[in-house]
Parts: sequence; structure tokens; C-alpha cells
Amino acid sequence: MTPPPPAWLADAVLYQIYPQSFADSDGDGIGDFAGIEQKLDHLVWLGVNTVWLNPCFVSPFRDAGYDVADFRTVAPRYGTDDDLAALVDSAGRRGIRVLLDLVAGHTSDRHPWFTASAGDPGDHRYIWAPEGPCPPGFQPSPGSRPGWYLPNFFASQPALNFGYARTDPGEPWRLPVDADGPRVNRRALRDIMDRWLALGLAGFRVDMAASLVKDDPGHAETAKLWTELRGWLDAAHPRAVLLSEWGDPGRAVPAGFHGDFFLQFGGDDNGLPLRSLWQNDAGTVNEEWAPARPYFDAAGAGTPQTFLTAWRAATEAIGDAGFAVLPSSNHDFSRLACGPRTAEQLPAAFVFQLTWPTLPAIHYGDEIGMRYVPGLPDHEGSVLGPRYNRAGSRTPMQWDDGVNAGFSTAPADRLYLPLDPDPDRPTVAAQRADETSLLHLVRRLIALRRAAPELGSGGAAEVLYAGYPLVYVRGGRYLVVVNPGRAPATAALPSGVRCTAREVSGVTVAESGDIGAAGFGYGVFEIG
Repeated sequence: MTPPPPAWLADAVLYQIYPQSFADSDGDGIGDFAGIEQKLDHLVWLGVNTVWLNPCFVSPFRDAGYDVADFRTVAPRYGTDDDLAALVDSAGRRGIRVLLDLVAGHTSDRHPWFTASAGDPGDHRYIWAPEGPCPPGFQPSPGSRPGWYLPNFFASQPALNFGYARTDPGEPWRLPVDADGPRVNRRALRDIMDRWLALGLAGFRVDMAASLVKDDPGHAETAKLWTELRGWLDAAHPRAVLLSEWGDPGRAVPAGFHGDFFLQFGGDDNGLPLRSLWQNDAGTVNEEWAPARPYFDAAGAGTPQTFLTAWRAATEAIGDAGFAVLPSSNHDFSRLACGPRTAEQLPAAFVFQLTWPTLPAIHYGDEIGMRYVPGLPDHEGSVLGPRYNRAGSRTPMQWDDGVNAGFSTAPADRLYLPLDPDPDRPTVAAQRADETSLLHLVRRLIALRRAAPELGSGGAAEVLYAGYPLVYVRGGRYLVVVNPGRAPATAALPSGVRCTAREVSGVTVAESGDIGAAGFGYGVFEIG
């Protein structure tokens, strides 16, 4: 039996920081650990208690750090190991835990493991096909070793060998999961995690967690691998957590993770549950996605049922073993403020995210309504397709109306990415000064969630009306109404229900039970 997650995780409010874009302390145009440390008080004020940092290890940055060349050393652009330790310590003193991003399934082609393997036919840390016809998806060896290697993503990201669930004598590269190479790599994952957890880190978000074992129907062997690692983690670091980039919480949590994100990909429906909420055919768009109106759309042509059905199935599969995580966006997916979605539409989305029984994950800057910036150049592998440029969700944090929006003192042409050029771009300083701002609303919602366990990750959710508006009750105590459409909408409760407003804009609940919701309205009410 897998132990339950550490108690602290149930109350986590996650905040994703893309370190190169958050705050630059030394004026070189790239964010760093010291910059993050200087901005921790913003997170404390907001109510965040858990931070996830995108990869910060030595890398040639062909994929923004997801091509790791040394898992045991931080990249100099962010500072030193001591700087990371200082950040973790400062965050801990403020009640904030820090998670690192663990790239488990591949390395950079410049990692010493790979350069050694490319010259040694007896090394099986990576997946090598022998000399001869190139198998589909493989790349030519860059070293003296003849043959071909398998990448996981870009050609510069050779896949670490965790074995194949199904072997085939005609394909000798299909080693079993208990072969020497896969066993060495499993030990290496433990060593890497142990090294950083000793620094005081609270755990990891695991990149492409479902990708390790190849040709693995139902991810059965991958689940065994993560269950084994989870057993080690529970014994060696019982308060640490593993969150996965799997995109299928109902499978990932039973496979050994404490939590998994709903994502724009993953699962049998290729990420449709999350996309059915936010994706509006703007920003990061995979050409394989069928165009559809999201629920949080001004036209009111979407439905919450796609997400609700997936959430119910995941919740049933997870039980008490862990959590599903609902992000506002991420470094690979469009921000909420994207394309036609305007600032007035964002509050209802945050009311839903912060009152639904999932762990909320806020992508840096979403709390002020930073927008996805279109038309940026390809940078560190950001472009994945004709309409899929991830750079638009990775632009510098907008702190104030000073030089470079307070992100850096570097010349504008040396910034990691260009700033949003909109002269009306939102900033933390302006919204801190305006109690009617999105930032203040997000802060109040986080505080309300903390004060009321019924609104947290573990309280029950009863959906009363799954349309426009969406109406649900949390823990039998709180009524939540959100109307993402611009048109007014109505619903009804049993008569005689008395409600006290806790956070309301444009929603009324009459004693007769009639609910009226203005366009983009929302309301959180205490029942009784």
C-alpha cells in the first residue's frame, strides 16, 4: 500500500516560475536565483506556499534547459549551488517550499554520459540501434560508435534507456527493463533526487514522466518504475513529493506520483479536458487539435462537461492517494490572457480554479493577467509548429512601469525574451495599488481557500448546473457561481436557501432560489 501524500501537499497553492524570465538581479538580461529570492515577498503577500522552478541545471539550452548536460550542477546563468541553497532557505523561512524540475527521460547530447556512450558500443545508458538501416525516429551516431540513437523530443535530447516493455529479437535495441543500462539509470535518478533533496528542496515536478519505458501498453512497466522510486522516496525523504508531467492524473497517481497536472496533452483524449476549459485557438495551437470553443469563452458556446467528466474519473481512480493539479497555464501552453480573451474574462476563470477540488497551479504573471505575446522569434527551441510558439508564454515578469517593467536593468535587446510591447500591459505595482484588480482578487481567493477547508483540495463538490452559469456547492457549505460568457445567465436553487456573499461580482441569489449572473460574473457564497 502506498502511503498517503505528506499532509502539507493538500493545502498547496503552486506557483510556477520560469527562472530566466522572473527577475534578473545582476543586469545580464536573464533571470536568476537571487532575483527570485528578492521577489519572495510578492509570493508571501499573494498567499503562495509552493514554488516549482523550471529546469535550472547546466545545459546548452537548445530546449530552454530541458536538455540537461549535468544533473548535479546548476547553470551559471542562474547563479551557483549556494545561491540556490540561499533561495531555498529564504523561501522556507517564509513558509514556501521549492520544487525543482526533474528531466528523467533524456539528457542533452552534450551530457558526458552520452558522449561516452557514443564512443562505446558496450554502453547501454541510451537506446542504440546497430549499424544498418535507420529505424524510424532514430538519429545517426555523433561519435565513433556505429549505428543510431533514439531521441525523446528534439534530436539533441537522446532518450535514456529504461528498457522496453516488449522485446523483439529482430530489434536488438529493445532491452528489457531489468537490463544493466536501465538499472543504472534508475539508480542515477535516485542519486540525483537525493543530491537535491539534501539541499532542502521539497520535491520534484517530473518532466515527461510517462515516457521512460518504451512500447509500454497502458504504461504498466513505467508505473512499476515510478512505484519503485516512490518506495525509495517514502523511506529516504518521507516529506518530499513527486508531481508528474503525465497529463492523466487517474493513471499517474496510481503509478506512484503524489499529484499530476491536467495538461494540454496526455491521456486517452490528448489533453482535451484542460483545453476544453482554456484553449481558444490562439497562442500555442497544435494543428492536430480539433477547433472547439472552450468553456471559458465569451461566446458562451463551450461546455464544462468535458472537464467535469474527466475530473470525476480521475478522482475516482486517485482516491486518497494524491491529487489532480489544475494549472492556469504553463511554459508550454497559452496563458489565460490569450487572443480574444480580455482582462474582464479572467476573474471568473480564477474563481473556478481556486474553488475547485484540485491543487491550483498559477503560472507566473497569470495573477496579474499577463498576456500570451504573439509573433516572437524562435528562442531556445520554443517553436513546435506553425502556430505553436511557446515563447509567448515565457516573456519577462511585469513588476512595475520602470525600465524593462522592473525585470532587468539590461539593455532591452539583451533580455531573455522581449517584453510585452502593449503600453497598457499589467504590472504587479499597479495592481497592488488597486484593490479592484485581478491580483487582489486572486489574493483574496487564496486566503478564502485557506480559511475554508471546504473550498480546498479535499472538500466535496456537487454540481447543480453544468452550463452557463456553472453552479456548484463545496463541502455543503459554499455555493460557487461562474459565468464565463458575456451574456447574462440564470439558474435556480431550491427556494429558501440563504447565502452570504464572500466574493461576488455580478451574481445575485434570491431567497426564491433564482440565480442571476451578469456577463463574466462570479460569486462565492456561504450557505446558511
